[in-house]
Amino acid sequence: MTAKLSPTQMAWRAAQDIEDGAYVNLGIGFPEMVAKFQPPGKQAIFHTENGILGFGEAPKPGEEDWDLINAGKKAVTIKPGTAFFHHADSFAMVRGGHLDVAILGAYEVAETGDLANWSTGPKGVPAVGGAMDLVHGAKRVAVITDHVTKDGKPKLLQRCSLPLTGVGCVTRVYSSLAVIDIQDGHFVLREKLPGLGLDDLQALTGATLHVEGDIGDLNVPEL
Repeated sequence: MTAKLSPTQMAWRAAQDIEDGAYVNLGIGFPEMVAKFQPPGKQAIFHTENGILGFGEAPKPGEEDWDLINAGKKAVTIKPGTAFFHHADSFAMVRGGHLDVAILGAYEVAETGDLANWSTGPKGVPAVGGAMDLVHGAKRVAVITDHVTKDGKPKLLQRCSLPLTGVGCVTRVYSSLAVIDIQDGHFVLREKLPGLGLDDLQALTGATLHVEGDIGDLNVPEL
């Protein structure tokens, strides 16, 4: 297996595409780290399903207030302007189309934009949570994921085999090997790791990678 980006590096890359002032929901797991990497001069407003808008960075170890947590039960901080509300109102924001971006994890992503990011298997969670609302309520849905499973099987596929979270909802994937857009039912390669050949990347992808113009180098800092 070729060298790949760490979850932290994937989160950094995804953060670079968030517009200043965007209202953003970050999924549990890898996506939560996106909040650490706001580009200079940009500030997103982060939303969590359990009822906080505009929270700050994670507190230092030992300084957590466990009454202040996000949907992933991670401690957060508050800052001037942070708002608290009932989770029903939080979901009304999602369903009302008031979020600009949702960045989620994934088990599988199809070239049609279908997303499978939950499971009730042995290590699964008991329900889909807020993801099913987010993928159809947010104006843009992106995914952060390893390019392949732990046993080397592609996670980017022609069709998902797991239960779907949403249909035709994902528009961009930030994987451990590449940045890939989903357009007109196809994977369109935008960036890849500089030392990774196109044929090698294709061999690790379960659907055809289309190329439109130059492919950028996926360069990220050491984090």
